[in-house]
Amino acid sequence: MQTKLPKDFFWGAATASYQVEGGIESCDWAEAARHGRVPTCGIACDHYNKYREDFDLAVELGHTAHRFSLEWARIEPEEGEFDYEAIEHYRQVLVALKDRGLEPIMTLWHFTLPLWFTERGGFEHKDSPQMFARYAKFVAEQLGSEVTHITTMNEPNVFGSNGWLRGSWPPFKRFALTDLVSITNSGNNFEDKAEKGIRNLFLYRQVMKNLARAHNAAYDAMKPVASHIQVSVVKHVIVFDANWNPFNKIKAAIANYAWTTVFMNRTKRHLDIVGLNYYFYTRFGDHRQWRKTDMDWNFAPERIYDALIRLSKFRVPVFVSEAGLADHDDSDRPEYITKQVEATMQAIQDGVDVRGHLYWSLMDNYEWALGFEKQFGLIKVHYEDGLKREIRPSAWVYKDLIEKYSRVE
Repeated sequence: MQTKLPKDFFWGAATASYQVEGGIESCDWAEAARHGRVPTCGIACDHYNKYREDFDLAVELGHTAHRFSLEWARIEPEEGEFDYEAIEHYRQVLVALKDRGLEPIMTLWHFTLPLWFTERGGFEHKDSPQMFARYAKFVAEQLGSEVTHITTMNEPNVFGSNGWLRGSWPPFKRFALTDLVSITNSGNNFEDKAEKGIRNLFLYRQVMKNLARAHNAAYDAMKPVASHIQVSVVKHVIVFDANWNPFNKIKAAIANYAWTTVFMNRTKRHLDIVGLNYYFYTRFGDHRQWRKTDMDWNFAPERIYDALIRLSKFRVPVFVSEAGLADHDDSDRPEYITKQVEATMQAIQDGVDVRGHLYWSLMDNYEWALGFEKQFGLIKVHYEDGLKREIRPSAWVYKDLIEKYSRVE
């Protein structure tokens, strides 16, 4: 029996502003690139100018929704000063999506921060939740009538751990005993240049508290000016599992609690829905030789089921906001997408309130500290040939799955 989907279930893919737009120079990642701390992003995919043709491709591939992010540094280039031209650009992005029948899922902040904000201490600063809420309220006032879904932030735990524990991302602070988080493989070439110290562990804890407060404050700031919007946070869930060993089971329980439960408990009363980003499955005590993706992550698409089950325990609806793999020759992506979608359908059959599925990513992009080498896209970007787009065969497999499950009455 095929799965009967909830009404208005949406299908599509996701992008993030800095990774695809190009031309963003007033944020912390661009500044880090100028100092040789991360690869240069530059023009990226020039999605800032090519968004309409990219959305045309999404429609061709059967998508009904698209998740994208605003660039905070474009909208608030100086503290408290907002750029209405930037707002108008994103308004036109929303118009282009809706004109094509694509439901917009808009993210306020996806990792990159305005330079003025980082110079104030970023999310270490005690007033950072209020600064973020001010930005969120402005966006809701300006664009709230154009959109139904607003995500406050993307993967707070990844942002915090890479910036303050591993030291591979801005602000490049490292707690040297935390190699246990290196499973995320988000670019360790820069870790040896990081500022090392025990204090960074305590800064990480403060940042994570401030991120939760920032989400909650943004929720409270947006709802009075756009009461109709569904506000979410996008939570990256690592599925920690264990073999039979009781010690390993305790390790997995602690890891799941620290990575997922703590942040969700802090924010669950300020959520209308929650986004799931799924990429990692790790099993303590497991010595098998795993098949690997190009990111050297375990090939375990079916374990998205476990991630959905975990998030469902917080009693809010869920949507898959990102899930996918890097695959340079598209040889593994068809199987990965198929198993990922089938596991999502199984979770729905088993009672999880899943509202949509978005693959990462619509197109190849800047994979943060790893530059442009890793290819996640349904659409290949030919960086050396005028940024030409090429639909990969796996994109048609995804389209077939969308059509298959959308036919069920």
